[in-house]
Amino acid sequence: MIARHETHLEKVDIWSALAAPLPAGVISWRQDGRTINRDGRYLARFVAYIEANTVRERLDRVVPGEWDLTLELLPAVAGLDDDANQGACSFKARLQILGVIREDVGTGKDYKQAATDAFKRAAVRFGIAHELYAYEQNWVQMDGDGKFARPIEDPALAYARRYGRPKAVSAGATTLPAPRGDVAADLTVSAEPAPPAERTLDTMRTTDEPSCPKCGGRVWDNRLTKRNPKAPDFKCRDRSCDGVIWPPKGEKIEAKAEPVETAAAVETDEIPF
Repeated sequence: MIARHETHLEKVDIWSALAAPLPAGVISWRQDGRTINRDGRYLARFVAYIEANTVRERLDRVVPGEWDLTLELLPAVAGLDDDANQGACSFKARLQILGVIREDVGTGKDYKQAATDAFKRAAVRFGIAHELYAYEQNWVQMDGDGKFARPIEDPALAYARRYGRPKAVSAGATTLPAPRGDVAADLTVSAEPAPPAERTLDTMRTTDEPSCPKCGGRVWDNRLTKRNPKAPDFKCRDRSCDGVIWPPKGEKIEAKAEPVETAAAVETDEIPF
């Protein structure tokens, strides 16, 4: 009989395998929040997400039979959710992998949406799909502001043109740590390499983008999305830094009608899927 430790990955290798980059093609985009009107154009924020089945497949591939999920329905919270819907429900997911437990809470309009949200949030605590946090918010122009409004451009193409592909997606094929013993499964995750002309998030910077006056880092461009014209035009992306760039004095303050491709996102604490 083959010893257990000879047929399974060491824990340190398992954590690396769970946190490996996602395969190409599993990341999708969905609208997050309501459509807003800016200078006669309708803009909506799209965020990257993955299906819960993608998380399950990763767990079954790396730790087959060694993970367990427990869902607990939480008491309903009075009031409305972000979309003004009454009766949003919440679940607490308890994900256990090789004796290590991680918990998180997910919300949704129904039981299925809340349960899958909690499952994916708990999986992120093990590193699964953590690279989704590297995605910038993606503002895309819509053809209207109604319930059935559709984006004028594919959100994935709009993001790739504006920011390039994140490192986690465009890093090429990534080979996961090989298991010991007879379990020599091929755990190679293939990712389509980005064209040379595209730039990653770490190197992408527009020619007219200023730097933070305090730390010298990158800044958020709030000129298109800010409601108060006296608010800062730029804000440092580092949460520990309070550097801002105010509108120039002595100039007439008016909304700048820039192309939607240059509209930057507003900082958020929401999970990206």
